[in-house]
Amino acid sequence: MTASALLVAVCQFAPTADRAANLDRVAELTAAAAERGARVVVFPEYTSFFVDPMDETLTDNAEALDGPFTRRLRALAAAHGVVLVAGLVEQAGDGAHVHNTLVAVDMDGIRARYRKQHLYDAFGQRESDWIAEGDLRTPETVDVDGIRIGLMTCYDLRFPEVARTLVDAGADAIVVPAEWVRGPLKEHHWQTLLTARAIENTVYVLAADHPTPIGVGHSAVIDPQGVTVAAVGTGEGIAVAELDPALLARVREVNPVLRLRRYAIVPRRAD
Repeated sequence: MTASALLVAVCQFAPTADRAANLDRVAELTAAAAERGARVVVFPEYTSFFVDPMDETLTDNAEALDGPFTRRLRALAAAHGVVLVAGLVEQAGDGAHVHNTLVAVDMDGIRARYRKQHLYDAFGQRESDWIAEGDLRTPETVDVDGIRIGLMTCYDLRFPEVARTLVDAGADAIVVPAEWVRGPLKEHHWQTLLTARAIENTVYVLAADHPTPIGVGHSAVIDPQGVTVAAVGTGEGIAVAELDPALLARVREVNPVLRLRRYAIVPRRAD
């Protein structure tokens, strides 16, 4: 490991409708990742609570942004000296919907929060029946040991503008917590799109999915050249890798796509 590199971990596990059990599993995986030297530990979408198919229990189990789930993450971050990124089912306020939210938490509290912008109304699913879309606010990033990490969620991966706005905000790496539902060619889409976002933006991509049988698995850390440097298969597990600022700088010098761009990204509609 180079002196300036940042060790990160992506944790692949299957959240359930048991909120306490989910947090216990997060604690176990965080301890294991920290023991391997990770400073940033990334968990999947819907880490706090998950049911398939979605139903009204989402609203019953939604929490405030600074509720019990986030407070436990803060305690774990303090105990292990890490930054945790995980998916939270957050209260939305209308009684019928929730927010699909990511929180980045350290010992001092919430460092960033991101509400999923593109809802999964595709492939026969309708996430918008239960989830309120996030507003098009300033891109959410968190700085850890000199590396800026941007936040996006699952279906956002199919919209390259989301990643590009994070890079425009200075991101060196992008986290993609997901519940990437299995289906024909879905594993291929997942791996291809993760690699594309890394290459076209010259960033690291940190992807944490649910394992099979609901998710596709294959959580991974991908470098700015599109090389998978650490990965998990289809079961539960942890992948640890380093984010190297020197490598990032070399790639961006050789492949200056960000500098050579001739288009900017603007929202299609105002929120």
